Formats: sequence, C-alpha cells, structure tokens
Amino acid sequence: MSGTQLAKVVGVRARNRATIGQIFSLAIGRVRRAYWRRKILSLLVTIALASLASTCGSDGSSGSAPPGPSTGPTPPPPDPPIIRIAPTGSDPKQLIVAVGERVTFVNNDLQPHDIQGGPDPANPDCREIDAVGFLVPGQSKQTLPLPVARACDYHDHQNHAPVFTGRIVIR
Repeated sequence: MSGTQLAKVVGVRARNRATIGQIFSLAIGRVRRAYWRRKILSLLVTIALASLASTCGSDGSSGSAPPGPSTGPTPPPPDPPIIRIAPTGSDPKQLIVAVGERVTFVNNDLQPHDIQGGPDPANPDCREIDAVGFLVPGQSKQTLPLPVARACDYHDHQNHAPVFTGRIVIR
C-alpha cells in the first residue's frame, strides 16, 4: 500500500504529504479516542442501571399512615433485613437485626460477589454469613439464622475493596 493510499484510509489528505509515522500516529489517536468513548459510555450505562436497580420496587409514596386506631386488617410484618450490593458497594453498611433473624443479600451489580463472614479473608468470623457465598448478578441468598447477640463483619471475597464490606449488628 502506498503512502497516498494509506493516507486516504486514515483520513489524511494526500496533498499534506504526511509521513507513514504521522499517519500511524493519527490512526492510533483515533483508536484511543474511540476506546475512551466506549469506556465513558460503558460507565454511564452502568451508573444508569445502578440507579434504576436501586429504585426498583419503589412505589413512590412518601406519606405516612394517618394517626389513630386502624379498623382495617393488621399490617404486614416489617420487611426482612436486606443488604443490596451495587457497583458502588453494599447498602446499608450497617444493619441491625434481632437474634435468630436471617439477612438476605441481593446482588444488584453486574459483577459476581462472594460474601463471607469476617472483616477480611485473613480473619474469618460469623460462619452464618458464609452460607451466602457466591452471588451471580441478580441472585439473592440468605444467611443462616444469626443466633447470638454480637456484631458480625462481612466482606466480598472476590473484591476486597472497602465499599464491599459491612457489619451486621445482632441484638
């Protein structure tokens, strides 16, 4: 391929008489720009999906029940304790539960996570949390019943970032 033909392929005008090195430099610059455009678009899509996932199930009502005695049916029991894992980390960072309760971990991230008891892999603790184990995106699992009043740390064995750690306080 001649220099003129190569120049046409990468969009350099032939009359500029660009050298082969300059032409490759321009071509590489375009490839890098395209790479970063894809990275930024991927990041924006991930953020949009994370915000959409965090608002799923919300009915949008913010009002509270009117005061006074209720003549209707008894209210349902409170929601079970849930820890949601998103690309930005686990939420809530600290959860308070009663003795004997189970905690549900939900993976709302696009990556798998491996939930284990203890503050880090070198210090395992709270084996009831180990029952959660490996979570693929969209999956949820429960701990075993938490039998003793204490504080239990947990971490993601796949990703050791601090945003994927937390604490369950059992009272």
